[in-house]
Amino acid sequence: MTFVQVIDFKTSRADELNRLMDTWVAQTEGKRTATHSVVGRDRSDSTHIVEIVEFPSYEDAERNARLPETDRIFREMAALCDDVPRFTDLDVVRDEQLNKAAVRRFFEDAVNRADLDLLDELCTGDYAEHDPSSSVDPADLASAKTDATKYIRAFGPTFLVEDQLAEGDLVTTRFTAIGTHTDDFMGLPATGRPVRIAGQVTHRFRDGRIAESWWNWDQLGLLAQIGLVEL
Repeated sequence: MTFVQVIDFKTSRADELNRLMDTWVAQTEGKRTATHSVVGRDRSDSTHIVEIVEFPSYEDAERNARLPETDRIFREMAALCDDVPRFTDLDVVRDEQLNKAAVRRFFEDAVNRADLDLLDELCTGDYAEHDPSSSVDPADLASAKTDATKYIRAFGPTFLVEDQLAEGDLVTTRFTAIGTHTDDFMGLPATGRPVRIAGQVTHRFRDGRIAESWWNWDQLGLLAQIGLVEL
């Protein structure tokens, strides 16, 4: 279970505190178990600093705390504070990354179910798609839907989401698409051959909707599997 530690500081020496954090990051490389750290300053009180540190588990946080570098840096940080730092330990019971969920809907509800009208809800009106296999770059939403229809009609693909990473307004997804060549594609009549391709796409979000995407997938592999090219 993911574990989060929230540390409240009161200090007028925030710059020195920040430098100490940089020192800890450098000195614990290859040893620390913390996976994510966010430091924020209270808008209504510039002496109030909050650090949020994420760990894979409580046990990993305990291991991190036992590092000699952690103990030494913490004592130096405490000396910079106007009061004793306060710790809040949290077991994460819900972690919902909304942009990642929207991308899953893109694949599972719009593409896999051939409900491309759902893209009007998921994407912005000025959506832009970048795909090396397309003759248009960037393609607008209408063009992207037309292009997707061509693949859906020819292969009836199912996209499997393998991994997702999210940072800021970006979500990157590694996927596998499987299907069968059951209709004309690029002038080639249906062969009945199964196809399987791998790829990844990065989506950029604006106001909760997909505004832009960059696709990279094995188009050459697809053409080879249906006999249009030889590898």
